[in-house]
Amino acid sequence: MVQHAQFKLSLLKPKYWGIWLGVAVTSLLSLLPIKTQMKIGAGIGRLALRYIPRRSKVAKRNLELCFPEMSEQQREKLLKQNFEQTGKAIFDTVNAWSWSNKRIQKHMKIEGQQHVEQAINDGHGVLLFAVHCLPLEMGARIFGQFHPGVGVYRPHDNPVMEYLQVRGRLRSNKALVSKRDVRDMIKALRQKNVVWYTADQDFGRSTAVFIPLFAVEQAATITAATSLAKLGKAKVLPFFVERNDDDSGYRINIAAPLENFPGTDEIEDATRGNKVIEQLIMQNPSQYMWLHRRFKTRPNPQDAPLY
Repeated sequence: MVQHAQFKLSLLKPKYWGIWLGVAVTSLLSLLPIKTQMKIGAGIGRLALRYIPRRSKVAKRNLELCFPEMSEQQREKLLKQNFEQTGKAIFDTVNAWSWSNKRIQKHMKIEGQQHVEQAINDGHGVLLFAVHCLPLEMGARIFGQFHPGVGVYRPHDNPVMEYLQVRGRLRSNKALVSKRDVRDMIKALRQKNVVWYTADQDFGRSTAVFIPLFAVEQAATITAATSLAKLGKAKVLPFFVERNDDDSGYRINIAAPLENFPGTDEIEDATRGNKVIEQLIMQNPSQYMWLHRRFKTRPNPQDAPLY
């Protein structure tokens, strides 16, 4: 479990100067009014849609697979909106890692925190069942304003980026746990902590079951929520954060605990979890991370790829 960001002089080597220059530029941009930031971010997103075709093809394909009932025109509109929101997410991360608590509090609204407090008071840890919505970094920072929690993350291979993400994510939260460290996740839950958990990405064949997600009948899905909730004696609460339509700030919604979860069958739990994921995404589909190759793992290695 990581509880401190450790700075080392080796992080100042010339090969990392480009990253530090980027940090300096984004630190200056973080001083701009939020609506100005978002206008810049939307412009970056439109450029990415035009000049990074590999990612735009992935997002377009995901929309085709998930929403075949939509017209091509509707999906194209959603694709453009999604790339604009993706550009804005650059500033969500910059702001989450650099803004003061006071400035964060001017731009946030939380609904449903009573569900967290009730679960903790009843003697349970809390597993926040989240999805990779684009403002998720800001969601964690906002949540920590009223109840610091434990984030599950992938350690970065670049030591400077690892330092920056750990420092940023611990601005208002307790600790970080590697996504592979299930034992520490269970320990944190048993100590009545709040832990973020996401099951909406493709983590490969070894830990997956193949169940429906939107219109894709066999989507590789992890089942760890069942064991985490059971062994951690935790309540599972759906969690969603979105950017306001007018770009004035952010709203978090925490739903009541899932009833009778975990159940007796992890596949049934995962199927139910995918339904929750669909509901969370549909709260604001343009602010979901459609750039990920969600359906890259096929039920059989011989199956034709979807991308």
